[in-house]
Amino acid sequence: MALPIVNSIISWFLKKRIHQIELFLKYPNDVQNELLLKLTHTAKRTEFGEKHAFKNIKSYTDFIKNVPIQKYESIEPLIERCRKGEQNLFWPSPIKWFAKSSGTTNAKSKFIPVSGEALEYCHMKAGKDMLCLYLHNNPETKLFTGKGLKLGGSSAIYEDNNSYFGDLSAIITENLPFWADYSSAPSQEVSLMAEWETKMEAIIDETIHENITSLVGVPSWMLVLLQRVLERTGKQNILEVWPNLEVYFHGGVNFNPYREQYRKIIPKKDFQYFETYNASEGFFALQDINGSKELLLMLDYGIFYEFIDMKNYQGETSKTIPLSDVKEGIDYALIITTNSGLWRYLIGDTIRFTSLNPYRIKITGRTKHYINVFGEELNIENVEDALKLTCEKTGALITEYTVGPIFMKDKKSGGHEWIIDFTKQPENMNYFTEILDNSLKAINSDYEAKRYNSMTLAMPKIHIARKGLFYDWLKNKGKLGGQHKVPRLSNSRVLLEELLTLQN
Repeated sequence: MALPIVNSIISWFLKKRIHQIELFLKYPNDVQNELLLKLTHTAKRTEFGEKHAFKNIKSYTDFIKNVPIQKYESIEPLIERCRKGEQNLFWPSPIKWFAKSSGTTNAKSKFIPVSGEALEYCHMKAGKDMLCLYLHNNPETKLFTGKGLKLGGSSAIYEDNNSYFGDLSAIITENLPFWADYSSAPSQEVSLMAEWETKMEAIIDETIHENITSLVGVPSWMLVLLQRVLERTGKQNILEVWPNLEVYFHGGVNFNPYREQYRKIIPKKDFQYFETYNASEGFFALQDINGSKELLLMLDYGIFYEFIDMKNYQGETSKTIPLSDVKEGIDYALIITTNSGLWRYLIGDTIRFTSLNPYRIKITGRTKHYINVFGEELNIENVEDALKLTCEKTGALITEYTVGPIFMKDKKSGGHEWIIDFTKQPENMNYFTEILDNSLKAINSDYEAKRYNSMTLAMPKIHIARKGLFYDWLKNKGKLGGQHKVPRLSNSRVLLEELLTLQN
């Protein structure tokens, strides 16, 4: 199909969709309140709805009075019954798909329900919005003259008691329309391969001679793929393989540690990077402006949002507020109620509002991803910002890292122990450590206070990871590809000890 025709069709769809987006931009709180009542009304005759008197819910106040905050453990029994064939437990329409997610801090598998409504009106809708908003920002794009390379996880679908589970990327791939194979690569057959190493080679085989114009996937794994493409082809950069490549849609992890490496491997000044924010539980936000580091919170994907101020975070007993009460510059834990039957579900992510008109956010980390063994309250954003400054000053490049505590012993101070995988090592590790320490002090006053005279915290201790260390750890855990990633911060030494054992 000729480019002008394709762009015209998509432009028509975009104009229709932009009108809907403008509606929730203009009346965000009305849209959210109506959605909440629609969700509770839809599910009022489910087992969960009857237990929590959904028929009596007429307002947000009624909702929080009737329904407690949930973690996975509290809803797991209902999910297990649903996986074995029972229906109408927490959502009225039949649920046969479950997104398998191990999370980043717990090896136990989670099975997140994915309803037909969530597939169509959340995940699929967001994929269309991603392309539409890109076209809206870049009307001269040639994106649709080629194919999008989508990199999902090790995405086998497993049947279990007439229900199906697998990576979310596999579930979406399994439910894509037949024509999707014409606009994306690799083929559905390769996308659904279970064995990661074999799959990577098959992707390269299928794509190196295609006209790839866009990339979609998690930065860490996409970088592995691109590096292997260069090894296979003997080219110096990716543009020599795919000269018409123009945009990378990424999400899943903070992009800052990877940004410089992508600039080197894709040396194109006007190359676009568009961030997305999605999880097995839902698709939440999209970058909608070229070059922006903020994400537009999408309010019409069948997801009702609540928030917990992290300064007052107490897990399931925390006080929540609706979207209408949030403020800029505060870290909030995210609570979601979805059209898959997750009710007041504590997803574990933290976000910060950068704008209230419209509602724009930045992802700041995880409720469990912090180090606060000594009262230093070091979060993922502090660490990412400090590493960025340190790499700029030392010329280092980092691929992966993790940080854990060194506990106080006898009269010795505690500390933070790092394992860092350098793409490019600094010339002087002592200088790197000093700059990192000073950057953390400048960013986090609690860390600075605990570092005073090394009374509580000593200087950071840094190990240089051997080549392939983090990859081997993920492989041993069966977590290669997709959304799987190395936990960055932890209050325990479990991950550190596992990695140090593999290091030797």
